[in-house]
Amino acid sequence: MIEEVILVDREDKEIGLMEKMQAHREAKLHRAFSVFLLNDKGEVLLQQRALNKYHCGGMWTNACCSHPRAGETLQAAVNRRLQEEMGIACDTNWIYSFIYKADVGEGLFEHEFDHVFFGRFSGVPKPDENEVSDWAYVTLAQLQNDIEVNPDQYTPWFKIILAEVLDKDILSKVA
Repeated sequence: MIEEVILVDREDKEIGLMEKMQAHREAKLHRAFSVFLLNDKGEVLLQQRALNKYHCGGMWTNACCSHPRAGETLQAAVNRRLQEEMGIACDTNWIYSFIYKADVGEGLFEHEFDHVFFGRFSGVPKPDENEVSDWAYVTLAQLQNDIEVNPDQYTPWFKIILAEVLDKDILSKVA
């Protein structure tokens, strides 16, 4: 099955579909989502992307990130990918959206209209090993310190989202 992404304008209006890898090679703006999950202790759930991912393999990032399919709501896509990637079913809520563009290496770019969701999950994930090589719950202090010391071990979008979340004090609003 050929994976397609939904191309959008800067207002998130759909303007077409494009094969996913082509959209990443051509840096086309497309719809995406990122999911943050916090446990009962307020720790952030991270995943380490599988080494075989087409970009950013082995890098740490938020609990789940992906693209909705044509005709699929964002919430349905979030639920589907949380289950597929992490083996998690939980409630999530949209918090905000932003646009970013990042060179992710090997001639690929992420240029996304990214919708950020937050949820609560305190269980043990059961990740798909083709998607995720490891996972961890970390405190915000641990995360901030490690990103300062090891910035290249984290995905570009995760660092952008985390900076906005901290700047806008979003965690206190969703806690």
